[in-house]
Amino acid sequence: MAFGCSFSADAPRLRRRIISLSTGTVETGRAAAFPLFACPVVDLNTLTATGNGKQDDDAAGTACDGFAERVIDWQSRSGRHDLPWQNTRDAYRIWLSEIMLQQTQVHSVRPYYLRFLAHFPDLPRLAAAPLDEVLALWSGLGYYARARHLQRCAQVLVAEYGGRFPDDPASLAGLPGIGRSTAAAIVVFAFGKRAAILDGNVKRVLARCFAIEGHPSEAPVERRLWTLAESLLPTRDIERYTQGMMDLGATLCTRLRPQCSACPLQTICRACRDGRQAELPTRRAGKVLPQQQQQVLLLTDGRQVLLERRPPQGIWGGLLALPEGTPEEAAAFAQRQSCELLHLGTCSRLNHAFSHFRLTLEVQRCNVRVLGQAIGEDRWQWLAVEAIATAALPTPIRKILLAELSGDPAADAQALRPIAQRPKATPQAKVTKPADQPSRVLRPKPSRAMPKATGPTKPPAKPIVE
Repeated sequence: MAFGCSFSADAPRLRRRIISLSTGTVETGRAAAFPLFACPVVDLNTLTATGNGKQDDDAAGTACDGFAERVIDWQSRSGRHDLPWQNTRDAYRIWLSEIMLQQTQVHSVRPYYLRFLAHFPDLPRLAAAPLDEVLALWSGLGYYARARHLQRCAQVLVAEYGGRFPDDPASLAGLPGIGRSTAAAIVVFAFGKRAAILDGNVKRVLARCFAIEGHPSEAPVERRLWTLAESLLPTRDIERYTQGMMDLGATLCTRLRPQCSACPLQTICRACRDGRQAELPTRRAGKVLPQQQQQVLLLTDGRQVLLERRPPQGIWGGLLALPEGTPEEAAAFAQRQSCELLHLGTCSRLNHAFSHFRLTLEVQRCNVRVLGQAIGEDRWQWLAVEAIATAALPTPIRKILLAELSGDPAADAQALRPIAQRPKATPQAKVTKPADQPSRVLRPKPSRAMPKATGPTKPPAKPIVE
């Protein structure tokens, strides 16, 4: 990306031109200087060196054909205007929503955002809160590193910036959990600054409209998309344009079944013209997610359950989870926790899909009598059964505990299945219907409360985030 005009001496005159987005005209052979995020220009000489000069020439031409105006006009008429984080200049609220919306859809974020904001209405309260309290409110939203970075960012802002958000993208992008696109969104909506965003929705819109080949996360492709995004910035209504790009990708230019007939970019979209909506953006080659298996112990006296605080980094970092262990280790483990193992209860299995692997948890219930409190083991916590619903627990662990200890009917019976007495040689054996018996023989009806023993459930179509 060039903010100004810089050409090599031997560059062909045909390439020595820039697009002036402030006037919508093509200027040839004349240098210009623009401040960062003010009025970017496209250095076509540099873009040609990437092997994509024809694509980017077309992109620049389309920019002059009113790309931004189409988006702004459509957003004012048909975009989203009633989201809970809209219609405000409060940088705290905008930042919170942008972090929650990273890799998460609006309908999932809305209740978490409102609940989180009610509990932490401003930056100082979030910065001073215990991490466990922050994680508890985030529990179920996934990608828990975001919650840890969120609080760390709040603490840095309070300590180093006087509790205020800086209004330039570079300073924001240096804070924990804030990247280039998130920083741009904050300065656009909170301060009205001109900056380009490039989240997944925007990448999809640009890749289709300008037929950008290659997977958007590949470095050369992403650089090209950033250059294009900055070249298309309007000189007015930057907030409405930015929201419009988000709305287009989220509501019309969706990954599957895009609604091209309602799109304001239909007549200038190359993917629509060529019937390539299903091909763009280019997808990665499909790969089989690795399968992992883990055995955990559920120690309970009926009133409380023993949980372990996970390390800050890694899967479920900072959350409470069941300790790892096999049934054969249960007695010794219970003794180390100042408990007496009374007997082993049921063994259950839960399948859970992360973004990069699939996990099968085998859960061994251990009924114990608590004799005392382990000394010097801060990572262990006895959690009351009635606190399971609100504690800082990963969703699958909460699901297990609700099914085992509270009998909550909302627990996912399709994912949680008993495996005790299941033949080891055929763990996924098909249950067949018994042979018909004479009508005078009465057989007891199976309980509706018993889950089906048909083996692991079919994984969801979309991977569940951590």
